[in-house]
Amino acid sequence: MWQSRRTGKNMRRSTTFFPNENDYPIEKTTPKSWARIPAIRHAMTLYPYTTYFFYLDYRALIMNPELSIEEHIMDTKRLEDLMITDVPVVPPDSVIKTFSHLKGDRIDFVITQDKEGLVHNSFIIRRGEWAKYFLDAWFDPLYRSYNFQKGEQHALEHIVQWHGTILAKLALIPQRTMASLYKDHSGKNVGATYKEGDFVISFEGCDKEKTSSCEHEMAPFFKALESQSETGG
Repeated sequence: MWQSRRTGKNMRRSTTFFPNENDYPIEKTTPKSWARIPAIRHAMTLYPYTTYFFYLDYRALIMNPELSIEEHIMDTKRLEDLMITDVPVVPPDSVIKTFSHLKGDRIDFVITQDKEGLVHNSFIIRRGEWAKYFLDAWFDPLYRSYNFQKGEQHALEHIVQWHGTILAKLALIPQRTMASLYKDHSGKNVGATYKEGDFVISFEGCDKEKTSSCEHEMAPFFKALESQSETGG
């Protein structure tokens, strides 16, 4: 799922773009999940006046549509209050830490982390030349050829640690701000599970559970959203 926020004089609009991973040429030896990166570039082409691009994968739902990207996260003061600084960018023990001196208006990439790494299934990119550079670096054929254990997630963790021009535009924010967990499969992410009113709920791992499925786990939350829509709440 994609949500693009448009801003202009006296105007705020949003739209959703559902890309098909098969539309983007990927080497047969490369996991299809890499397609998310050219899909973002595609969205930027389709919506040239959009300020922010909010990526969500198919295992997540927006549960509080009353919240806007700008006010909930990207407003400069709000983002500065949320930013987690001077911590390992890739937990638990990366020697590379998030910068402590960054200002909210200089941030172009917002993401969260759990106890195992960056949560690359929910993030925000601000439109601009830097965003294009970042996506091109992430999708570099060299990284795709490395066969990282977790594919594009490990490639992302590599570049944010070793490319200062990327780390200088990155903000880490608390996980529940835009990636609350339905279940904490690892048992390590204390305080990150979903609570009513949270912006986004993530069903990470639902497609790997033998005793359940994404459709089954999401069903009651779809019903809750439908009820909200019908009552106007």
